[in-house]
Amino acid sequence: MKKPFLYALAAVLYIVIIVFGINFIDKFLPEETLLIPMAMLSLFVLSAAIMGFLFLSEPLQLFLENRKKEAITFFFQIVGIFACFIILLTILLFLI
Repeated sequence: MKKPFLYALAAVLYIVIIVFGINFIDKFLPEETLLIPMAMLSLFVLSAAIMGFLFLSEPLQLFLENRKKEAITFFFQIVGIFACFIILLTILLFLI
């Protein structure tokens, strides 16, 4: 159970870092510029690659080793733990 927790935690920390980074950089950027949509699209692609790696690398490796049941279980453990983190952050948002 340790590895799925770490992968989900890494995904949450990545999101938190990105949000804080955008919030910090937003203060220094002009309101309208062509670079903002390009940067956001690039960030989306980068995030998809990072999240794909975090959520699929280990399950895919297990799947390719013909350990299909373990792969599916591992994937759903990561997703479930990540969902718990999101629910916890949402609850904290409403409490603050």
